[in-house]
Amino acid sequence: MLSVILPSYNEEQMIALAAKTVTGILDGAGIAHELLFVDDGSRDKTWSEIEKASRENPHVVGVHFSRNFGKEAAMFAGLEQARGDCCVVMDCDLQHPPEKIVEMYRLWEQGYEVVEGIKEDRGEESGFHRFASLSFYNLISKATGLDMSASSDFKLLDRKVVDTLNKMPERNVFFRALSFWVGFRRAEVSYRVQERTAGESKWSTRSLIRYAINNIGSFSSAPLHLITLLGVVMLLTAIVFSVVALVQKIMGIALGGFTTVILLLLFASSLIMISLGIIGYYVARIYEEIKGRPRYIIAGICGRDGE
Repeated sequence: MLSVILPSYNEEQMIALAAKTVTGILDGAGIAHELLFVDDGSRDKTWSEIEKASRENPHVVGVHFSRNFGKEAAMFAGLEQARGDCCVVMDCDLQHPPEKIVEMYRLWEQGYEVVEGIKEDRGEESGFHRFASLSFYNLISKATGLDMSASSDFKLLDRKVVDTLNKMPERNVFFRALSFWVGFRRAEVSYRVQERTAGESKWSTRSLIRYAINNIGSFSSAPLHLITLLGVVMLLTAIVFSVVALVQKIMGIALGGFTTVILLLLFASSLIMISLGIIGYYVARIYEEIKGRPRYIIAGICGRDGE
């Protein structure tokens, strides 16, 4: 059986359409399946629509969070609740073309354990949004050593991959990077991002920046190594100015470097504060991890075992 996981946040207009579209495609292909809608603490009628869909469609299962925990938590909740031999994670807004699920499933039948959805383009985006997204993926790819420049959350995972991800105890997770990191036999399916038929994107520029920072911090220690690089730059700067000052002293040239001293102090102080900020951020991440709180809290489940 195939489990299709659809994280949902304020998607009341898309639940019925997504359930009907995906079920129609998979039934037409003769693929046994379940649709796992994970309501990430939506403020609209998303959960009501999921409950309605579960009554009308026997394939639909709903998971309802007690509050908003974020998309990463919703995806992992779906993986933990899924009962299929393989799982597909896709967006509820159908911007990930559901017909590609069949292609992914056929590759899985051939023995591939991770089938990656690779974007041919990013659809209709503003220039700034496109630039910010590409910058983030270039940065995270360099920081982790994994090429995620064209990747997305749209992918199929074999049961052994799902079980491996579910065993990971960390609280701050980055699904896209972890699914790369675990390895296994991989294949790729290219797709074009579809336009929404209803609703609007829930990702603002601010939320995307926060998402990028959280994911870089949760999966890479590169910012900590940046502190060492800044220290080397500061050391080289100090050596150069020390040599200049020593030469001027030997030559008896009066030092008129008050402005230079002020600039150096400001430069050094800025680097120190930035370094402390980076260290403090990682200390905060450690603090969050050692508290051991769950990634999410489930308030209700519908459409499964008579619930």
